[in-house]
Amino acid sequence: MLAATINVQFVAIAVVAVVILLILVSSIRIVPQAHAVIIERLGGYLATWSVGIHFKVPFIDRITKNIILKEQVVDFAPQPVITKDNVTMLIDTVVFFQITDPKLFTYGVENPIMAIENLTATTLRNIIGELELDETLTSRETINTKMRSSLDTAPDPWGIKVNRVELKNITPPADIQGAMEKQAKAEREKRAAILTSEGVKQSDILRAEGKKQAAILDAEAEKQAAILRAEAKKEAMLREAEGEAEAIRRVKEADAEGIRLLREAGADAAVLQLRSLEAFEKAADGKATKIIIPNDIAGLAGTLQALAAVVEKSAESNADADPQA
Repeated sequence: MLAATINVQFVAIAVVAVVILLILVSSIRIVPQAHAVIIERLGGYLATWSVGIHFKVPFIDRITKNIILKEQVVDFAPQPVITKDNVTMLIDTVVFFQITDPKLFTYGVENPIMAIENLTATTLRNIIGELELDETLTSRETINTKMRSSLDTAPDPWGIKVNRVELKNITPPADIQGAMEKQAKAEREKRAAILTSEGVKQSDILRAEGKKQAAILDAEAEKQAAILRAEAKKEAMLREAEGEAEAIRRVKEADAEGIRLLREAGADAAVLQLRSLEAFEKAADGKATKIIIPNDIAGLAGTLQALAAVVEKSAESNADADPQA
């Protein structure tokens, strides 16, 4: 009986020890990086735990909320907005935000994400209401900047910092989309027609430039050929003139050489006239029908006849003198 009592007491002590151990373990909390834990004591705010190991009083302190401090992204559903020219369209936004004060985020507003969504929707309606349809479709960056400026300080009481707001989709009505597609198609066809005409124009210009360049090159070639022909003709005439001059020079040199030789041989005027007659005979050569005899040559003929007579008489005298000898 005593042993049974001891066993029961031991089991009870063991159970109590295990419960105490579990309570102590549950009172230890390790907070990871980029997280924050809100601690309340008896229903009131006690502290905000940051990164590290922490201990809480069992049954008195409790963890209210575990908050992520990293930047978060929320994609809100499309919101109907009306432009300045009364066109209703759907716009869905993407908000990038970060919790900067865990205490304000916990106690500042009941539902922070819904609060940001409603604030974003109202801000977007205010901005789009000042723009027309075409401006809305082409001013995404302007709208993003205005929304980021409007949402920069508004969520501060909630411990939230809005870093960036982006318009994800802008969906105009179906009839507006159809008109825009037709307009875009007309613009594309217009640009295609303009490009085609520009291509034809450029082709004609290039073709005309090519013909002009070819004509210029032909003219330059003809001019160069004419210059070369003139240069060749000039060179040929110069060579021919030089040849004639050289021939005349050599003939004159030959004549001068002949006269020099005659003088060295002691030829008198009669011999010179005789040579002139021989030259005249060669000039006639039986080919001329008329011969004009210069006066000096006629006189030379008389002189030759007289000389022949003298020679004949001298020969007769010599013949008569030989028998006497």
